[in-house]
Amino acid sequence: MAPAPTLQALITVVEADSAGADALGRLTAAASTVADLTDVSDALLDHFVEACRRDGRSWTEISGALGVTRQAAHKRFTTPAPTFERFTERARAALQAAVTTARGMGHNYVGTEHLLLGLFGPAEGIAAQVLVDLGATHERVEERVQALLPSIPHLVGPDRPPYTPRAKRCLAQALAEALGLGHNYIGTEHLLLALFADEESVAAKVLRELGVESERCRELVVAKLSGFTKPGA
Repeated sequence: MAPAPTLQALITVVEADSAGADALGRLTAAASTVADLTDVSDALLDHFVEACRRDGRSWTEISGALGVTRQAAHKRFTTPAPTFERFTERARAALQAAVTTARGMGHNYVGTEHLLLGLFGPAEGIAAQVLVDLGATHERVEERVQALLPSIPHLVGPDRPPYTPRAKRCLAQALAEALGLGHNYIGTEHLLLALFADEESVAAKVLRELGVESERCRELVVAKLSGFTKPGA
Protein backbone atom coordinates (compact mmCIF):
# COMPACT_ATOMS: atom_id res chain seq x y z
CA MET A 1 0.00 0.00 0.00
CA ALA A 2 1.28 3.45 -0.92
CA PRO A 3 2.00 5.45 2.24
CA ALA A 4 -0.23 8.39 3.08
CA PRO A 5 1.36 11.84 2.98
CA THR A 6 3.35 12.47 6.14
CA LEU A 7 2.76 15.49 8.34
CA GLN A 8 6.10 16.94 7.23
CA ALA A 9 5.18 16.47 3.57
CA LEU A 10 1.91 18.34 4.08
CA ILE A 11 3.67 21.11 5.99
CA THR A 12 6.10 21.46 3.09
CA VAL A 13 3.19 21.72 0.61
CA VAL A 14 1.44 24.38 2.69
CA GLU A 15 4.61 26.42 3.14
CA ALA A 16 5.31 26.23 -0.60
CA ASP A 17 1.75 27.34 -1.43
CA SER A 18 1.94 30.24 1.04
CA ALA A 19 5.49 31.38 0.41
CA GLY A 20 5.94 34.91 1.72
CA ALA A 21 2.73 34.84 3.75
CA ASP A 22 2.53 35.54 7.48
CA ALA A 23 1.36 33.03 10.09
CA LEU A 24 -2.35 33.67 9.35
CA GLY A 25 -1.72 33.31 5.63
CA ARG A 26 -0.09 29.94 6.20
CA LEU A 27 -2.99 28.90 8.43
CA THR A 28 -5.43 29.80 5.63
CA ALA A 29 -3.39 27.72 3.17
CA ALA A 30 -3.38 24.83 5.65
CA ALA A 31 -7.18 25.02 5.99
CA SER A 32 -7.51 24.87 2.21
CA THR A 33 -5.27 21.82 2.05
CA VAL A 34 -7.29 20.06 4.75
CA ALA A 35 -10.54 20.82 2.88
CA ASP A 36 -9.05 19.39 -0.32
CA LEU A 37 -7.90 16.24 1.44
CA THR A 38 -11.29 15.80 3.08
CA ASP A 39 -13.18 16.03 -0.22
CA VAL A 40 -10.83 13.59 -1.93
CA SER A 41 -11.01 11.23 1.07
CA ASP A 42 -14.82 11.36 0.97
CA ALA A 43 -14.80 10.56 -2.73
CA LEU A 44 -12.32 7.70 -2.23
CA LEU A 45 -14.37 6.01 0.50
CA ASP A 46 -17.62 6.55 -1.37
CA HIS A 47 -16.13 4.92 -4.48
CA PHE A 48 -15.14 1.74 -2.65
CA VAL A 49 -18.28 1.56 -0.54
CA GLU A 50 -20.31 1.67 -3.77
CA ALA A 51 -18.07 -1.09 -5.16
CA CYS A 52 -18.77 -3.22 -2.07
CA ARG A 53 -22.50 -2.68 -2.41
CA ARG A 54 -22.38 -3.70 -6.09
CA ASP A 55 -20.48 -6.81 -4.97
CA GLY A 56 -23.36 -7.70 -2.66
CA ARG A 57 -21.60 -6.88 0.61
CA SER A 58 -23.84 -6.10 3.57
CA TRP A 59 -23.72 -2.95 5.68
CA THR A 60 -22.53 -5.11 8.57
CA GLU A 61 -19.51 -6.23 6.54
CA ILE A 62 -18.83 -2.70 5.28
CA SER A 63 -19.07 -1.17 8.75
CA GLY A 64 -16.68 -3.81 10.06
CA ALA A 65 -14.13 -2.97 7.38
CA LEU A 66 -14.46 0.73 8.21
CA GLY A 67 -14.30 0.19 11.95
CA VAL A 68 -17.57 1.98 12.66
CA THR A 69 -21.05 0.88 13.68
CA ARG A 70 -23.50 -0.38 11.08
CA GLN A 71 -25.78 2.57 11.78
CA ALA A 72 -22.94 5.06 11.31
CA ALA A 73 -21.85 3.50 8.01
CA HIS A 74 -25.39 3.36 6.67
CA LYS A 75 -26.08 6.98 7.62
CA ARG A 76 -22.74 8.17 6.25
CA PHE A 77 -23.01 6.52 2.84
CA THR A 78 -26.72 6.50 2.10
CA THR A 79 -27.52 10.19 2.12
CA PRO A 80 -31.02 10.42 0.63
CA ALA A 81 -31.26 12.58 -2.45
CA PRO A 82 -34.46 13.92 -3.98
CA THR A 83 -35.72 12.32 -7.15
CA PHE A 84 -34.67 14.28 -10.19
CA GLU A 85 -38.30 14.67 -11.21
CA ARG A 86 -38.45 17.55 -8.74
CA PHE A 87 -35.63 19.41 -10.49
CA THR A 88 -36.49 22.08 -13.04
CA GLU A 89 -34.96 21.89 -16.51
CA ARG A 90 -32.45 24.57 -15.56
CA ALA A 91 -31.50 22.75 -12.36
CA ARG A 92 -30.93 19.57 -14.35
CA ALA A 93 -28.85 21.55 -16.83
CA ALA A 94 -26.78 22.84 -13.90
CA LEU A 95 -26.19 19.28 -12.66
CA GLN A 96 -25.13 18.19 -16.13
CA ALA A 97 -22.82 21.21 -16.33
CA ALA A 98 -21.30 20.12 -13.00
CA VAL A 99 -20.53 16.69 -14.44
CA THR A 100 -19.05 18.24 -17.57
CA THR A 101 -16.93 20.56 -15.42
CA ALA A 102 -15.64 17.71 -13.26
CA ARG A 103 -14.70 15.66 -16.33
CA GLY A 104 -13.05 18.65 -17.97
CA MET A 105 -10.93 19.20 -14.87
CA GLY A 106 -9.81 15.56 -14.95
CA HIS A 107 -11.57 14.80 -11.66
CA ASN A 108 -13.19 11.41 -11.14
CA TYR A 109 -15.92 12.70 -8.83
CA VAL A 110 -18.45 15.54 -8.66
CA GLY A 111 -17.92 17.69 -5.59
CA THR A 112 -19.58 20.81 -4.27
CA GLU A 113 -17.08 22.92 -6.22
CA HIS A 114 -18.31 21.38 -9.46
CA LEU A 115 -21.93 21.95 -8.42
CA LEU A 116 -21.10 25.61 -7.80
CA LEU A 117 -19.51 26.01 -11.22
CA GLY A 118 -22.36 24.08 -12.79
CA LEU A 119 -24.83 26.74 -11.62
CA PHE A 120 -23.44 29.00 -14.32
CA GLY A 121 -24.37 26.42 -16.98
CA PRO A 122 -27.88 27.81 -17.41
CA ALA A 123 -26.86 31.49 -17.42
CA GLU A 124 -30.50 32.55 -17.19
CA GLY A 125 -31.01 30.55 -13.98
CA ILE A 126 -31.71 32.45 -10.78
CA ALA A 127 -28.58 31.08 -9.09
CA ALA A 128 -26.31 32.42 -11.84
CA GLN A 129 -28.09 35.78 -11.74
CA VAL A 130 -27.71 36.06 -7.97
CA LEU A 131 -24.05 35.09 -8.04
CA VAL A 132 -23.26 37.61 -10.76
CA ASP A 133 -25.24 40.32 -8.93
CA LEU A 134 -23.02 39.67 -5.89
CA GLY A 135 -19.83 39.90 -7.93
CA ALA A 136 -19.14 36.16 -8.02
CA THR A 137 -18.84 35.74 -11.78
CA HIS A 138 -18.05 32.43 -13.40
CA GLU A 139 -14.50 33.59 -14.05
CA ARG A 140 -13.90 34.55 -10.40
CA VAL A 141 -15.41 31.34 -9.06
CA GLU A 142 -13.44 29.22 -11.50
CA GLU A 143 -10.23 31.00 -10.54
CA ARG A 144 -10.76 30.24 -6.85
CA VAL A 145 -11.76 26.63 -7.50
CA GLN A 146 -8.69 26.09 -9.68
CA ALA A 147 -6.51 27.55 -6.94
CA LEU A 148 -7.87 25.01 -4.45
CA LEU A 149 -8.32 22.01 -6.73
CA PRO A 150 -6.40 22.47 -9.98
CA SER A 151 -7.33 20.65 -13.15
CA ILE A 152 -5.29 17.58 -14.01
CA PRO A 153 -3.69 18.29 -17.41
CA HIS A 154 -4.38 15.89 -20.29
CA LEU A 155 -6.82 13.86 -18.19
CA VAL A 156 -10.57 13.57 -18.69
CA GLY A 157 -12.75 12.25 -15.91
CA PRO A 158 -15.10 9.26 -16.34
CA ASP A 159 -18.38 9.64 -18.22
CA ARG A 160 -20.42 9.30 -15.03
CA PRO A 161 -18.32 10.47 -12.10
CA PRO A 162 -20.02 9.80 -8.74
CA TYR A 163 -21.16 12.55 -6.43
CA THR A 164 -19.10 12.91 -3.27
CA PRO A 165 -20.99 12.45 0.01
CA ARG A 166 -20.91 16.22 0.49
CA ALA A 167 -22.34 16.82 -2.97
CA LYS A 168 -25.10 14.28 -2.30
CA ARG A 169 -25.90 16.00 0.97
CA CYS A 170 -26.15 19.25 -0.97
CA LEU A 171 -28.75 17.72 -3.31
CA ALA A 172 -30.75 16.54 -0.31
CA GLN A 173 -30.42 19.97 1.32
CA ALA A 174 -31.72 21.58 -1.88
CA LEU A 175 -35.02 19.82 -1.30
CA ALA A 176 -35.12 21.15 2.26
CA GLU A 177 -34.42 24.67 0.95
CA ALA A 178 -37.23 24.35 -1.59
CA LEU A 179 -39.73 23.13 0.99
CA GLY A 180 -38.63 25.87 3.38
CA LEU A 181 -39.59 28.44 0.74
CA GLY A 182 -42.90 26.70 0.08
CA HIS A 183 -41.87 25.34 -3.32
CA ASN A 184 -42.68 21.89 -4.71
CA TYR A 185 -39.80 21.95 -7.19
CA ILE A 186 -36.02 22.30 -6.96
CA GLY A 187 -34.45 25.10 -8.98
CA THR A 188 -30.94 26.42 -9.32
CA GLU A 189 -31.64 28.87 -6.52
CA HIS A 190 -32.28 26.03 -4.07
CA LEU A 191 -29.04 24.35 -5.10
CA LEU A 192 -27.20 27.60 -4.47
CA LEU A 193 -28.70 28.05 -1.00
CA ALA A 194 -27.91 24.41 -0.18
CA LEU A 195 -24.21 24.96 -0.85
CA PHE A 196 -23.98 27.09 2.29
CA ALA A 197 -25.18 24.29 4.60
CA ASP A 198 -21.80 22.54 4.81
CA GLU A 199 -19.39 25.26 5.91
CA GLU A 200 -16.38 22.99 5.40
CA SER A 201 -17.13 22.23 1.74
CA VAL A 202 -15.01 23.68 -1.04
CA ALA A 203 -18.01 25.50 -2.50
CA ALA A 204 -18.82 27.21 0.79
CA LYS A 205 -15.19 28.21 1.20
CA VAL A 206 -15.04 29.71 -2.29
CA LEU A 207 -18.24 31.66 -1.70
CA ARG A 208 -16.88 33.03 1.57
CA GLU A 209 -13.62 34.06 -0.10
CA LEU A 210 -15.61 35.96 -2.72
CA GLY A 211 -17.67 37.72 -0.05
CA VAL A 212 -20.92 35.95 -0.91
CA GLU A 213 -23.05 35.51 2.20
CA SER A 214 -25.88 33.05 2.70
CA GLU A 215 -28.46 35.54 3.97
CA ARG A 216 -27.76 38.02 1.19
CA CYS A 217 -28.18 35.22 -1.36
CA ARG A 218 -31.47 34.24 0.23
CA GLU A 219 -32.72 37.83 0.11
CA LEU A 220 -31.90 38.14 -3.58
CA VAL A 221 -33.46 34.76 -4.37
CA VAL A 222 -36.71 35.73 -2.64
CA ALA A 223 -36.71 39.09 -4.41
CA LYS A 224 -36.20 37.52 -7.82
CA LEU A 225 -38.89 34.93 -7.18
CA SER A 226 -41.43 37.44 -5.89
CA GLY A 227 -42.94 38.01 -9.32
CA PHE A 228 -43.08 34.36 -10.30
CA THR A 229 -46.15 32.15 -10.02
CA LYS A 230 -44.70 29.13 -11.82
CA PRO A 231 -41.41 27.25 -11.32
CA GLY A 232 -39.04 28.43 -14.00
CA ALA A 233 -35.78 28.80 -12.13
